[in-house]
Amino acid sequence: FFFFGISENCCSPKVFKMSTALSELQNATVGACVGVIEVLVLQPFNYAKNMLQQGQPIKVGPEMYRGVLSNAVNMGGCTMIQFAVGGSLKGLVGEPGKPLTKSQEMSAGLGAGIVSAAWGTPLELIMIQQQRKGGSTPATIKNIISGGHYARGFMGCAIREGLWCVGYMSIPPIVRRELRAAKPDVFDSDDKARIPASLLGGFFACYLTQPVDTIKTCMQGDVERKTYTTFTKTASTISSEVGFTGFYRGATFRYGRMVCAVFMMDKLASVIGPALYPHAFK
Repeated sequence: FFFFGISENCCSPKVFKMSTALSELQNATVGACVGVIEVLVLQPFNYAKNMLQQGQPIKVGPEMYRGVLSNAVNMGGCTMIQFAVGGSLKGLVGEPGKPLTKSQEMSAGLGAGIVSAAWGTPLELIMIQQQRKGGSTPATIKNIISGGHYARGFMGCAIREGLWCVGYMSIPPIVRRELRAAKPDVFDSDDKARIPASLLGGFFACYLTQPVDTIKTCMQGDVERKTYTTFTKTASTISSEVGFTGFYRGATFRYGRMVCAVFMMDKLASVIGPALYPHAFK
C-alpha cells in the first residue's frame, strides 16, 4: 500500500509505496529519506509558490534554494509525525477486523495534520523568512526567537495540514475502493487504482487548502506585521487588495510539485528501501 505524508512543504506531497517487508519504523524512515530528496529536487517549485503568494518577484538562481535545510527537516519530520499519529488515530477510531468508514478515515487524517503543524510552523517560518530576506539559518532562527515570532502562522498551518491530510491520507483510499467497485474490469488491482486516486486526492487537497496556505505564507513573510497582522485581518487584506484570485496565487506551482512528487517518490522508495534494508527484500 501507499503512505502519503506531507507538509506544506506544503504542502508538498510525499507519496511512496510502503513495503510489507518492512516494519512501520523502517517504512517511516524510508519515507523521511524520500521526502528529503524530493525537497532538494523540487525546492524551486516551493520558492516560486511562496513568492507569488506574497506578491514578490521570482528570482532564478541560488535564491531559489534559500531555506532548503529547514524545509528538508520539516518534510522528514512531518512525514514521521503524520505517519505515527495517523496510524494511531485510525487504530483508535476503527473497530478490529472492520475497514474504516469514510468519516473515520477523514477524522484520522484531520487529527494527524493538526498535530504535525506544531512541528511544521516554525520550520516553514524559517524558510519563508530566508526566502524573503536572505541570511543564514542560525541568524534567522535568532531573529525569530528574539522577536517571539516562532508560532506565527500556526493557525493557518494547522488548518491547512489538517485539511491536506484529509485529502492525501483519507481521500485516496476511499477513491481507490470506489474505483475498484465501479470499474472492476479496468481497476482490477489496488496498484491500477492508486495513481488516479492519488492525483485526485492531491488536487482536492491542494486547491481546498490553497487560500489558508496563502494567508499563512503572507503572515510568515511579514513578521513585523507591517501589512499582515492577524489571520482574519490578513485574509481581509488579501481580499481587498487583490480579490478572490489573490488566495490562489502560486497554486499552479504547488499542484505541479505534487504531480511531480507522486511519480518521483514512488520510484525513489523502490530504490531506497532495498538499499537501507537489503535483508528485508531477500
